[in-house]
Amino acid sequence: MKILVTGTAGFIGFHLAKRLIERKDTVIGLDNINDYYDTKIKYGRLGETGIIKKDVEYNKLIQSKIYPNYKFIKLDLKDADNINKLFKKEKFDRVCNLAAQAGVRYSVINPYLYINSNIVGFLNILEACRHNNIKHLVYASSSSVYGLNEQMPFSTYNNTDHPASLYAATKKSDELMAHAYSHLYNIPTTGLRFFTVYGPWGRPDMALFLFTKAILEDKPVNVFNYGNMRRDFTYIDDIVEAIGKVLDKSPQKNPKWDTKKPVPNSSKAPYKIYNVGNNNPVKLTDFIEIIEEILNKKAQTELKPMQLGDVQANYADVSMLISDFGYKPNTSIKKGIKNFINWYMDFYNYNSDIVSKN
Repeated sequence: MKILVTGTAGFIGFHLAKRLIERKDTVIGLDNINDYYDTKIKYGRLGETGIIKKDVEYNKLIQSKIYPNYKFIKLDLKDADNINKLFKKEKFDRVCNLAAQAGVRYSVINPYLYINSNIVGFLNILEACRHNNIKHLVYASSSSVYGLNEQMPFSTYNNTDHPASLYAATKKSDELMAHAYSHLYNIPTTGLRFFTVYGPWGRPDMALFLFTKAILEDKPVNVFNYGNMRRDFTYIDDIVEAIGKVLDKSPQKNPKWDTKKPVPNSSKAPYKIYNVGNNNPVKLTDFIEIIEEILNKKAQTELKPMQLGDVQANYADVSMLISDFGYKPNTSIKKGIKNFINWYMDFYNYNSDIVSKN
């Protein structure tokens, strides 16, 4: 297949592009390489797929130095004209939209950035899919859409009308917009609600990166809600395996969907929503203890109240992913953390001998 993957300088997009390239799909990667966090990491990811920083120019398609079936273009989803030209020229079979402005807490202080990137940008993708016969659009949603809901585990049958942050609201909006386009134009769309993704090449604003950095630098680790947080940490390899399976199977119209009792995760349109999580939430203090064990070093913890826009826990019900694809993410938290720390030590040139061999 010929697949467009947006956000390929980002965490999940990079790993997905690499997985699809290696299984011999033809892939075009797209990213605007913004400075939300250190672009050294973004260009490092691109370098792993054979895209050299000095070759990158805006709206220029670049051939990978490693993979003959991979090209990259620096482009912003808000640039509707050039997005449409790219779709018309490349004639994609499928699209996976992972480009977005990430971060729950950042959305509190930069709201317009989220509207422009996550809603206007996604609309441009939907319009391009509409006019270019795309067979399947898969897009990143988020566990944050569950918002104030505390009915655990989170099921795709649950109501998601009470977001706790603007970031969550934009992701919910993407799901609604996708359904409208599936209904109006018969475009198969699948939304994936990711649960706390972690692993090598992870984002610097996420817990594992922040905790590892602070412990190694002998700085305090901020532990919010006084440690009473639980997260369904999901390893990156499990995430991209799920995305690949979903990409290959376009959603069908649900003939049993009842307009008088409508369920939110399917439709009479070709539309579907899945949770992608580990189905095994971990307490934040236990998470920190595993990092301490692997680094052979104690953290200096500072207990703090809950941050604005955050939620106390998330926990994925992945029964639909299992029933439809026979797949459930299952990487152990200790293995995943160790893989991240090994990457971190290498990327930042630490002495790897300090890492526990257990």
